[in-house]
Amino acid sequence: MKRISISFPGVKALTDVDFRTTAGTAHALIGANGAGKSTLMKILSGAYNHYEGEIWMNGDKVDIRSPKEAKDLGIQIVYQEVDTALIPNLTVGENIMLDRTVHDMGKRQLIRWKELHQEAESILARMNIQVPSRKLVSELTLAEKQMVLIARAVSKQCRILVLDEPTAPLSHSETEQLFKLVIKLKQDGVGIIFISHRLPELYAICDDITIMRDGLLVKSDRITNIDQPKVVEYMLGSKMEQQFPHAKRDIGDVWFEVKNMQDPGKINDVNLHIRQGEIVGLAGLVGAGKTELCRAIFGASETSTGEITLKGKKLRIRSPYDAVSHGIALVPEERRRQGVFVDEPVSVNVTAAVLSRFSKWGTWLNFGKEKQAAREIIESLGVKTPNERARVKNLSGGNQQKVAIGKWLLVDADVYIFDEPTKGVDVGAKRDIFRLVAELAERGKCVLYASSELSEIVGITDRVYVMYDGRIAKELTTRTSNEEEILLYCTGGGLT
Repeated sequence: MKRISISFPGVKALTDVDFRTTAGTAHALIGANGAGKSTLMKILSGAYNHYEGEIWMNGDKVDIRSPKEAKDLGIQIVYQEVDTALIPNLTVGENIMLDRTVHDMGKRQLIRWKELHQEAESILARMNIQVPSRKLVSELTLAEKQMVLIARAVSKQCRILVLDEPTAPLSHSETEQLFKLVIKLKQDGVGIIFISHRLPELYAICDDITIMRDGLLVKSDRITNIDQPKVVEYMLGSKMEQQFPHAKRDIGDVWFEVKNMQDPGKINDVNLHIRQGEIVGLAGLVGAGKTELCRAIFGASETSTGEITLKGKKLRIRSPYDAVSHGIALVPEERRRQGVFVDEPVSVNVTAAVLSRFSKWGTWLNFGKEKQAAREIIESLGVKTPNERARVKNLSGGNQQKVAIGKWLLVDADVYIFDEPTKGVDVGAKRDIFRLVAELAERGKCVLYASSELSEIVGITDRVYVMYDGRIAKELTTRTSNEEEILLYCTGGGLT
């Protein structure tokens, strides 16, 4: 890719970027949120057609202006937000074979369903993915959806495979399985472009690295020639500061309690409590039940039962509306589907939960006040956006996450639940989120911080509940524990 530039309304996303990769290698593409790496790959995969510059393959200049043209050249991309790329009311097999089915429908009107599922099952078996071909995608976990997307990408002749944050929703074992697949694809001569914010993963699997910042190419080299602190420095344009804030907080009495929380097949008899001003971690591997517990507390599950108490008062929570009314806020894991209105401006998103504050007589919206509040949130969280009118879908993943969090800051809740808040977020944005979480606790809020990133659990929390198979396996005091002990209980070790 030579001298690639592209602009969006109010944003120059890329400026004269060069990118080169080689067949049979894994190439890390890294940069802070908003650096332009996903935009560059969307150009390569045909999602954006109004770019300037040239694309060459095997010495031949090619014109890629649509996803079909990219796929015809053997370029496949697996996006970070899996729910926007899969059709939930179709089966796994139908999703895997979707491109071929649509293409074949131009030749014949009948689909041979038995053959379709047999071929899909063969692809899944070759990749060692334990998901039934006839199961609906809507019934899959986030990790299973990710693996189905990768299966679809490699089901056709693939010369270049772009993986955008592929390990974000995966457990350790699933990540290892993905890496085995990447190694096999490299051996088959496929070029892998690997976008990730998890530096240890990049050093484990990648041969080359390209670093971007603010829409520009900053550095490209063999990955063994650049150490991790230097990569962070290139990404941020300055040396990395202390990641986790260490402010001393006054932790009060127990404010928030959950007793006997149940959700059939998901969580079983969960009990936990949070003191005023305390950050409590909820640790566990993918599938342990962290997200399900967060949703149950927030009233987002119709099948959950249990007792929730705040400041000594028993709450009746049957819906998210009830939860918000009682001062409970949730920043969900799947931000694009559950956390933000992607087609609406930033201002609409950050004021959505408190519209009454900006309305007169409950009818007329005061746009001036709404705009001012949005600007304050943008400034305090460091959201990279041209203005408060920019649509959220045009922001990077990390900035979308900041908008999802900013919405709840205006609510001024008593309990803040964060479910994988740093997923797909760069090191600079992570630092901002950690600072925000610490500030909420300093203001006397109760914080429940759910994450499969054990370094974050150790770095930011006061106590931690470890989940395994839908239950609380262990309660630990963070300062007297470590990642190894937490991981032991995450994997079912130490249980009797």
